[in-house]
Amino acid sequence: MLNIDLNKLSTEKRNELTMELDSMSSIEFLSLMNKEDQQVPLAVEKELESISQATEMIIDALNKGGRLIYLGAGTSGRLGVLDAVECSPTFQTTTEVMGLIAGGDSAFVKAKEGAEDSEDEGANDILNHDVNSNDVVVGIAASGRTPYVIGALKKARSLNARTVAVACNKNSLIGNYADIKIEVEVGPEVLTGSTRLKAGTAQKLVLNMLSTASMVGIGKTYKNLMVDLKPSNLKLVERAKKIIMEATGCPYEIAEEKFIESGQSSKIAIVMILTGLNREEALHKLEKNNGFIKKSI
Repeated sequence: MLNIDLNKLSTEKRNELTMELDSMSSIEFLSLMNKEDQQVPLAVEKELESISQATEMIIDALNKGGRLIYLGAGTSGRLGVLDAVECSPTFQTTTEVMGLIAGGDSAFVKAKEGAEDSEDEGANDILNHDVNSNDVVVGIAASGRTPYVIGALKKARSLNARTVAVACNKNSLIGNYADIKIEVEVGPEVLTGSTRLKAGTAQKLVLNMLSTASMVGIGKTYKNLMVDLKPSNLKLVERAKKIIMEATGCPYEIAEEKFIESGQSSKIAIVMILTGLNREEALHKLEKNNGFIKKSI
């Protein structure tokens, strides 16, 4: 068990601006909370170089058939799972991006706070998911000292996987077990120690960057269009057709026709329209150019 000294963690300190929180009116507190939240993107900005380095590492891993694996406990774990799950409909990923949470999948909807205290559980989750040298494991912990995350990062490194630490305190313990550390210090929360607030927002912003920039880096977009989305419901089918129209300037009828001909792939349909190729030829072009539309046309 780690020796816990919460006084050294900025995320555990009391916020001097909210000492009389329970005496404030709702609008007074919400205004103050909003001002505190506005500091988060500025804190993230200070870590852009590290976030960029991590993104390049992830792109390299994905191009080699590896995975992006998020891992955390509590709010941190849920944010990792959320970002991973959203990659499937947005970028049509399968197993390339995944999220692990201390206590297992059920901990996403029902808190299992004690699960974070075991390094062994973190290490076992790494082993149970066959982590290897092709993968990038991103350990997420607002405190930067969660045993579950430390155990996972230790085990991942022993298996030659590349590692990233995302924390909201400087000089984090998890940073000691990472190739790259992203430490976004957001300061004391408006509600002391409630790291689902500014710390959680900071983590969400960082994960948004890591996954989105990585997907752009492996050809999952064309300009600013999500051309690899999975058309799994009526709304997304219509969005896919709209993307084809935006990318090519074609009318709705042509977009619908090519969408069907392509096998419901916006990406293939776009290449078909812009090059005049049939489905098989367009698919071959994309495969030859690692999925990048710009290179294929």
